[in-house]
Amino acid sequence: MDTKTKFDDGARMRTARGRTTRTKTGIALAVIVIAGGAWFYAAHHQSTPAANAPAALRHDVTVSRPAVEQLDTRLGFLGQFSAVDEVELRAQVGGTLTGIHFRDGDIVHKGDLLFTIDSVPYEIRLAQAKAQQQSAEARITLAKQELARAQELERGEAGTHQNVEQRTSELHAAQAALDAAAAEIRDARFDLDHCRIAAPFSGRIGRHLVSVGNLVAGSRGATSPTTLLATLVSLDPIHLDFDMSEPDYQSFLRYRGDARSAVANKVELATGAGEGADYSTQGTLDFVDNVIDRSSGTIHARATVPNPDLRLTPGEFSRVRLAVAHPAPTLLIPDASVLPDQSEHVVLTVAADGTVTPKRVETGEMRGGLRVIRSGLTREDRVIVDGLPYAAPGSKVTTREGAIRYEADRANETLAAQAK
Repeated sequence: MDTKTKFDDGARMRTARGRTTRTKTGIALAVIVIAGGAWFYAAHHQSTPAANAPAALRHDVTVSRPAVEQLDTRLGFLGQFSAVDEVELRAQVGGTLTGIHFRDGDIVHKGDLLFTIDSVPYEIRLAQAKAQQQSAEARITLAKQELARAQELERGEAGTHQNVEQRTSELHAAQAALDAAAAEIRDARFDLDHCRIAAPFSGRIGRHLVSVGNLVAGSRGATSPTTLLATLVSLDPIHLDFDMSEPDYQSFLRYRGDARSAVANKVELATGAGEGADYSTQGTLDFVDNVIDRSSGTIHARATVPNPDLRLTPGEFSRVRLAVAHPAPTLLIPDASVLPDQSEHVVLTVAADGTVTPKRVETGEMRGGLRVIRSGLTREDRVIVDGLPYAAPGSKVTTREGAIRYEADRANETLAAQAK
């Protein structure tokens, strides 16, 4: 191969290598451009929602200032019902139980027959007492006749004064025997009558504790062991017992001293579940103890509650409210606006710039369909009453104005019931 040919072949090889290098460089630049475009596209589309996210989270909520009403202050207590009358039914005479005349748990009325005891031994005793009475009557008749003869003989000087005195004494002894026989009859009739055990008052009877055929022990004065047959409790009216702390008791005394006693002694109670239970049942505070318990610092109080439908039962618990202060401006908000926070309560408010601000509050009872706020809010606070799921503390929200309505009709019904 000549020199020219070698030169041409070298030039062609260098040209091919240059073209290959330029091709690789172009491909690399193309890859870089495509990757950069993809990154820009992705970055652009990912940053757009992030930039718009705060705007998307600005939800609308309804706010309102607290309602303000003139309301008295009431304190709540936990009470327990007890029967006005409660009795253990025990036999006053012994014998075999022959009849049970009620079903366990029945409502019985005063005078209803409940138990019967075998009366044959007491009928025999009554017959014996009557026979003794007849014997005493015969003796007194004879004593009167003999006294008359002795007196006639004394007047005719055929008898002595001593004989008259003896016949008079016999007459007095016969009269005493007659009185004893009459007492025996009353005693025997008492035992016979108490073979039938009746309800001493109206109420609910418990289960029978002795079956027919059992021998029961009885005693009038309970000086010896007696057999418990059943228990009976009255239901209408019914007592509600509860305890007041010393500060609450002092507040109540000041209020009762200034208010009409008929109103100050009224209580409201509820037996339903939950704090929002309806306090529609009314009672009258009729007893406050005369000493404060040193160990607990409380004083015992009792209210009497009508129970015409017999739905209240002794032993049942109930919440009770008692007025302890005169009417004053009171803030009220919907109960749904009060959020629990462990042992405290929080209300979400909205500041002027739209920031959700939580405030810790002290709550009271339900009045007129709203929750009483004792402290933690002012009249100017804007409380969130609708849209709470969209309001997080510290977030921004847009607001709509609402209104909190106090249900005066329900409050008036309660006041009217208290005045009766």
